Amino acid sequence: MRCGRSPYRAVVLDASGVLLPAPHRTAADWEAQNCIPAGTIQQAVTSGGENSPSLKYSRGELTTVEFLQELGQQCFEIANVCVPVDSFLSNLIRREMIKQLPTMAEAVQCIRAEGLKTALLSNSFRLSNGESFLPLDQQHFDVVVEAHQEGKCKPDPRVYKLCLERLDVQPQESIFLDSSSQSLQAAAQLGIKTVKVDDLEAALKELETHLGFPLQGFVPYTCSVRPSTEISIDRLQKYLENIFSDQATGPLVLRQFGRGRAARTFYVRFGGRSLVLKKELPDGQLPPGPAVSREYRVLKALSEAGVPVPTVLALCEDSSTLGAPFYLMEHCAGHIYSDASLPALLPSQRGAAYAAMSRVLAKIHSVDLGAARLQDDGERGNYIQQQVDSWTKQYRAVETHVIPAMERLIKWLPLHFPDSQEVTVVHGDFRVDNLVFHPDRPEVLAVLGWKLSTLGDPISDLANNCMAFFLPPHFNTPRGSARWDRGHLGVPTAEEYCQMYCSHRGVELPVNFHFYMAFAFFRLAAVLQGRYKSSLAGRPAPGESRPEHAEFVADLAWDFAIKEGFRVFESLPAAKPSARRYSTWARQGPFLSRSCGTWLCPGAASVLQIPPITSLSGFLGIAQGLYCKLERILEGQWSFADFPAQVDSATSSRPEVLLVDAGWLSVPVALGWLVFQTDLLGVVS
Repeated sequence: MRCGRSPYRAVVLDASGVLLPAPHRTAADWEAQNCIPAGTIQQAVTSGGENSPSLKYSRGELTTVEFLQELGQQCFEIANVCVPVDSFLSNLIRREMIKQLPTMAEAVQCIRAEGLKTALLSNSFRLSNGESFLPLDQQHFDVVVEAHQEGKCKPDPRVYKLCLERLDVQPQESIFLDSSSQSLQAAAQLGIKTVKVDDLEAALKELETHLGFPLQGFVPYTCSVRPSTEISIDRLQKYLENIFSDQATGPLVLRQFGRGRAARTFYVRFGGRSLVLKKELPDGQLPPGPAVSREYRVLKALSEAGVPVPTVLALCEDSSTLGAPFYLMEHCAGHIYSDASLPALLPSQRGAAYAAMSRVLAKIHSVDLGAARLQDDGERGNYIQQQVDSWTKQYRAVETHVIPAMERLIKWLPLHFPDSQEVTVVHGDFRVDNLVFHPDRPEVLAVLGWKLSTLGDPISDLANNCMAFFLPPHFNTPRGSARWDRGHLGVPTAEEYCQMYCSHRGVELPVNFHFYMAFAFFRLAAVLQGRYKSSLAGRPAPGESRPEHAEFVADLAWDFAIKEGFRVFESLPAAKPSARRYSTWARQGPFLSRSCGTWLCPGAASVLQIPPITSLSGFLGIAQGLYCKLERILEGQWSFADFPAQVDSATSSRPEVLLVDAGWLSVPVALGWLVFQTDLLGVVS
């Protein structure tokens, strides 16, 4: 999501003279030290047009040795003296010259924090050892275009077009910073906004004017305060002076955390303190959240119970101060990982991080409600029912088109509520990107995002936490790890992670865990659908908002519903064990898909082996086996009461057809034949 105040979507920067010290100043110092006529190097580098040694070297057309030979010859023709250009090149790449300018490094971070893309467009070159001379942290750039790799360099218009294409932006949506007038002129002719970097401070001020937000004061995971959520700096400073009278000195710095649900959370630096201010949204604004007074009380109680949460400092319920009640807590510095595969860590560290996450979740669910005085924080015993009802209503409110899987889930979930539910503190949105990790060791310093916390079923938290195991990497809520080799990554499987959690709590994983996973994905699908509808209304939400995202997640939810249905179906008792038609499923845990089936049917001379279902023939094998069981229903050996079933009203008036909803599929039965819903194709596997 890009900043709503800026018409630009990307900032493109050169390396030399913008992000790194200007080379011409280095050349001037070197010439003075070596008694070379001033300006010799600069004149040699810029002369020759497209065939100048420097541009040919940048395009990879010359080796380092060939470049030095041609540059030396040009310098001799200009200065009429032998110039030790190899000494100049060594001086150019020395340690002082490869250190990124701190003010520009911070500016790049501020740009990215606002949701804009950044690109590095450089006439870089290869060193004699074959390595690229680009001493910058490339993770801060969405696109890196190096001349020697592309075979073309500035001011060739093609290299600008290539950069814009990779950024996926139009020329008028981008700004280009360079110290070369020739390079800037070529960019401007394409419609790109340009900023010349002669004086760094002046260039940054000009860039701030174009972008509409500050380029200093960066704090990780924050952006500048958006106009729609601004608060009075004067009133806030007066309040802080009252409660921190002993340290009420220095300027007040105010930034905003994230977007979406974090719209009411601010970073405050004042009097040597780093704070977080969480403000209640004004009445009538969505999304609704619990009163900050309750949130403050819950965090205080959890902190006293040993749960790692931010330390709360003060609560202000007087709306006249900042327009709504708010509370202050200490800022907890550390790492927040948005990617469930934890790419910033080593494989050995990733497993330890997941273990730490499971311990914290178990600790939350082990809080003594009475001792923490949280026993009245929510209704007991019907958490899942209330959640399904609430999220169904929210989904209906943001529905833009029919999602078949959601329609099935809305009917299926109420039929399969757990018979009993444990009651503990539940976080409501427990996932890796709501955790602050210690920068040097696998330790969770603080759990964030308590907006949805209440008393409820702890397994719903575990299921919510496990969604990332099944989401693909391109999802941003958070990025999943479904397509990664977890053994290579050092990340546990979903089953291994659940075992960690259960071991910490001394409990067993419920046999109906697939139900909880189905509900977790149902809820996520409703959230994604809400984001999509907001984007249609011109209120963009965090991350991409596409209709297929909600559809994909709803299908995942239905997949788990089907797996739960198979579990229920397999657990049904047989009236005649000796003659039971049966199916055998190769499963080793609650998350693993069935790998094969073995079916015995009436009159069969031998056992029919059914391979994994990848075709219609495999699907019909399942139909044949299920028919054997359903035939018993018609024979009276099982009653309909044995199923979580209902007779569809549309077919109940037709005696020749019964529509049996076995909780996970609808099966029309007509005296010996079955028609399965095609929705099962490709999902039951």
